Amino acid sequence: MKIPPNQLSARLEKSLLPCYLVSGDEPLLVQEALDAIRAAARAAGYGSRERFVAATGFDWQELTAAGGNLSLFAEKRILDLSLPTGKPGKQGAAAIIDTVAQAGDDLLLLVAAPKLDRNNAAAKWVKALDASGAVVQVWPVARRELPAWIGARMRALDLNADRDAVQLVADRVEGNLLAAQQEIEKLRLLLGPGTVSAAQVNRAVADSSRFDVYKLVDAAVGGDAPRALRILDGVHAEGIDAVIVMWALARELRSLARLADSVGRGTELGAAMHKCGVWRGRQDLVRACVGRHRGADFYRLLQAVRRADAAAKGQQGGDPWQLATEIVLALAGDRALAA
Repeated sequence: MKIPPNQLSARLEKSLLPCYLVSGDEPLLVQEALDAIRAAARAAGYGSRERFVAATGFDWQELTAAGGNLSLFAEKRILDLSLPTGKPGKQGAAAIIDTVAQAGDDLLLLVAAPKLDRNNAAAKWVKALDASGAVVQVWPVARRELPAWIGARMRALDLNADRDAVQLVADRVEGNLLAAQQEIEKLRLLLGPGTVSAAQVNRAVADSSRFDVYKLVDAAVGGDAPRALRILDGVHAEGIDAVIVMWALARELRSLARLADSVGRGTELGAAMHKCGVWRGRQDLVRACVGRHRGADFYRLLQAVRRADAAAKGQQGGDPWQLATEIVLALAGDRALAA
């Protein structure tokens, strides 16, 4: 059966089905749907969870064997399968269908996949999940719907925000639902329950330029050096501490270094990005960046960020903003930073 995401919680309170497929390209909403199903399963006594990621080279017999294994103590189990591409192939499709047939009172199959195209949605493995359980298709929140979405989320946390306050949050997050949720939670922490005005949002989110820092990182990772430098100049002019910029760059570079290492060990980049939690909307940027750099470049840039961070904190000489400019240019380009 098809279950809309906004009806999932109510359906889970009534009954737990043997299997679920959650698909979509909105990471926050997909994760929330998966978490809701897992929580309902735990409440129903499913105490064991086995996780599988069907990346390139995955042995589908592992899933089939796990479905057929009988627990010595008859423990209820969750088989948690992630499909990074949404295309399990012939062998994978057969394994999923077999596992669906085995799912029941003591075995729950939970499958996560990106948005399914028309062909995939009509595949036999999807139909098997639909017939025996439920398919939860998560759709992105349209830009015009974002203020209403934010308002509803704020009300759920006892924040009664006026229209201007809601619009201010919507403008700043630029459609990023995860950033929006984080911002709402931050407002709840800082302001407590009650009414929220635009002025309060402005004061509480005095560091709103951190979104500009995120844009800076995305521009550099995406190879748009002119835009990255414009954003860096703007962040500097607004008086943002260079330490914040270094934190954001270091965080991204550590992720890029891990991805490059995984690819070097033979892992397909798409699977590595999924495992590292790279949002689907950023995967093209990250793929391009990993493609134009060597893994050693990211570690060299991390060392440069550490020096710039020390300069920003007065622990060593140097202009942190000049160092930041060099780092951003190297990350946005296809050259390594000089040692």
